[in-house]
Amino acid sequence: MGNRLSKIYTRTGDDGSTGLGDGERTGKDSLRVEAFGTVDELNSVLGMLVSAEQDSDIKDLLMAIQHHLFDLGGELSMPGYTLLPEGRVKQLEDILDQYNANLPVLKEFILPGGGPAAATCHLARTVCRRAERRVVELARTETVNPEAIHYLNRLSDLLFVLSRVMARADGVGEILWDHQRNK
Repeated sequence: MGNRLSKIYTRTGDDGSTGLGDGERTGKDSLRVEAFGTVDELNSVLGMLVSAEQDSDIKDLLMAIQHHLFDLGGELSMPGYTLLPEGRVKQLEDILDQYNANLPVLKEFILPGGGPAAATCHLARTVCRRAERRVVELARTETVNPEAIHYLNRLSDLLFVLSRVMARADGVGEILWDHQRNK
């Protein structure tokens, strides 16, 4: 691992390049930077979600996921390095099953919304899907831990389920898509 930053600006990126975790330099517009940058963006949206009023168990879960995403971002910034351990996907699946068990079966699509927490969770879900697409794109040209793709795929599913839980908890409820509104 590299050194911790004691000085925030270094001017080394003024030429459009950035340093990877292994010390190599690459363009700021590279697929690798786009992948770990989008994971970082997802982590920031989860930070917004953690700050919203909600159940302490969900807050704790989201903070743990933030740590996992930081590991994933570090892994993506160091080609050939693995930080996301096996088993994280299974953890997400178990948590997903637990929260989904108490929800009614969906009969219509849900529009992103609800209260502030549910709406922010929907935003996190869409950023997670974009992060997944970026990591898949990177994996087409470079070696990427397959667990990273699986993790993001399952995380977006979990965020969908959590948005449903949050919409119920905040009293606003889910907003169902009205497919007959124009008839």
